[in-house]
Amino acid sequence: MMNSAKRQRDPAGDKVGTICRALRRAIIEQALEPGAKLPEDALGERFGVSRTIARQALGQLAAEGLVELRRNRIAVVATPSWQEARNTFDVRMALEALIVRQLSGQLTKAQLAELQAHVDQEDAARDGPDAVSIRLATEFHILLAQMTSSPILIRYVSEVAYRCCLTLSTFSRPHSSECAINEHRAIIDALAKGRTEEVMQMMHHHLDAVASRALVAPTKPRSKDLLDILAPYADEPAAKTKPAPKQQRSAA
Repeated sequence: MMNSAKRQRDPAGDKVGTICRALRRAIIEQALEPGAKLPEDALGERFGVSRTIARQALGQLAAEGLVELRRNRIAVVATPSWQEARNTFDVRMALEALIVRQLSGQLTKAQLAELQAHVDQEDAARDGPDAVSIRLATEFHILLAQMTSSPILIRYVSEVAYRCCLTLSTFSRPHSSECAINEHRAIIDALAKGRTEEVMQMMHHHLDAVASRALVAPTKPRSKDLLDILAPYADEPAAKTKPAPKQQRSAA
């Protein structure tokens, strides 16, 4: 017990948590773009910590899939893979089915009020930036995981949820967050009434709908090689070449 209390009061752990929370929000809300470098010395200077503590925070975010650790201790904001997005959501659906099964009919009035208050936050942010709505929606699911008091479920759900969140922030198309908010309220109601099978189906449908609403088909990868880019233009007969309309040239 003493060791646990000591860890909870550990200043280094608090600082790591502070850095993680700040970077997590900046990444998910797209203030930091995929591929942006995250130098340990710059983070240390910004948060007033050593490079060692900054490195620990980056390691935690790497475990969540929000940061990529490369050679020579270079960390960058992760670039999510669209191809993996659907698989990630499938894993998340299985995990969150366990969450609602455990919580069904077991939540206290205080916990239900906390969930409702969080959804109220989502509702208030509905007309704001999409990235903020996505973050708040993700935090609703993590809050559910935390209410199980199961360290392993909290860890895995948090990690996979943040991976999904980054994917949605990067690839999503504009869509109404009202659907997700209404679904969250319906899930809370089913949990309060102990409708276990129903709430498990609702969670599966909800996450599947989130992916379907937000994920767009991946675009064909574009070559970065100058010769490949110019090849179709260089091979085109001169007689077929037409000047671009003035409006297109000015918009380019």
